[in-house]
Parts: sequence; structure tokens; C-alpha cells
Amino acid sequence: SAAKRARNMDPSLKVMPLKYETCDVKDLGVLISDMLMELVRLNDGIPLQDGQLTRFHSRAPPGISVRDYLNRLIVHATLPPPILLSMVYYVDKLCALYPAFTISSLTVHRFLITAATVAAKGLSDSFWTNSLYARVGGVSVRELALLELEFLRRLDWKIVPKPEVLVDYYKGLVERGEGYTMEREPEPAQQVQEAAAPEAASMQSGSSSSGDVFMEPAPAPETQAQGAGEAERRGG
Repeated sequence: SAAKRARNMDPSLKVMPLKYETCDVKDLGVLISDMLMELVRLNDGIPLQDGQLTRFHSRAPPGISVRDYLNRLIVHATLPPPILLSMVYYVDKLCALYPAFTISSLTVHRFLITAATVAAKGLSDSFWTNSLYARVGGVSVRELALLELEFLRRLDWKIVPKPEVLVDYYKGLVERGEGYTMEREPEPAQQVQEAAAPEAASMQSGSSSSGDVFMEPAPAPETQAQGAGEAERRGG
């Protein structure tokens, strides 16, 4: 759309790469924390009902902001983009499967450290010990273990999102994030030219006579208009 093209050309906006794997985790942390704070503001205005307290509720809001807390987890627990986006996916998943849970000032911090721990263990080949996650998150090792078990039970132990789902969440975060825009996708003519370049170089070098076949580039994953917006709708 014209509005989207104008947004992409705004020099005041931070341009995020098309592939979430290459984005700066600090920028992703800003986008995620801003989205979470929208949910906190919405849900803090809704009085708690009897039976709505969960293991993720704190007695009082922690004294550290959501943005600073998430940045602390990113830095000290070494959270890469796939882990961070999986944590956003867990927001929608947990809210859908556990109606008593909402993201609020009383739950967001404990949700984040639990989601980070679960995602790291479920998606990474290497991860830290629970004692480190607990220390970074500001909870006891025993409490983190209980939170982790409750989290897994509520998600029915299904914690690995499909790759295309992470792409959707990433694009949703960038599109709704203030001060950010997505890198422009290559024009079709440019894509064809780039795809033809290796073949042309091969023909010039005479390698085409050897019968080598060049693989076509994989198509970009399709995206849907979902992602972080689902968490926002749930929060509303």
C-alpha cells in the first residue's frame, strides 16, 4: 500500500532486516517489551476475580521495568531471536489454553523468565542451568522449576512453534512497532536478475558443459496478518 511504502521510506525509522535471524536482539527486545506493556496497561485495568490468581502472579509488581527486565534476560541468558519470538508465541498460546492467565504487571516478569527458560531448553542445542536462569530472573531455583512445570503443563508440552509462525510474529512486531520499519523486499526484476547471475557466471566459465544444475533459491515463506496482534487482541 501507499502508506506502507511511505513508512518504508521514512528516514527517521530504524530499518529491520527481512530475516529475523539477523536482527539485533536489542531492537527485538524493544519491540517485544512495548507490545507486552500494551497488554499490561489493558489488563491492569480489569479487576482480578476470585480464582484468577495463578502461579505466575507476584504479590506486587517488581521494581524493574519490563523493558529493562527483558534486556537483562537477553544479555545475561543469551537469548537469540528465535527464542525471543517463541516467547511472544507463548503469550498467545498460554492465554488461549489457560483463561485465568493474562499478561499484567503482576505476571509479566515471571512469565518472561519462565518462557525464556522453556524456549531455550526446547529450541536450543545448548542452554544454561536453571540456577543461572533463576539468578538472572530474580527467582529461586525451586520456584523456577515449579513455574516451568506449570508452564509446560498448561501448554500441553507443545512448545516448538513452526518456523513460519515465528516469521509472522516477527513481521507483526515490526509493523506495529513505533520507530521501526521492515526492510523493503527486492523488486521482482531484481530477484530474477540475482537468480540468473550464478547461472550466467557458470556458462561464461564453461562449467555448464559438465552437466551441473544450479538449485533455484527457495521461495520466501508466506506470511499472514497475524503475529503479535493476536496477543494484543487477547489482551483486549
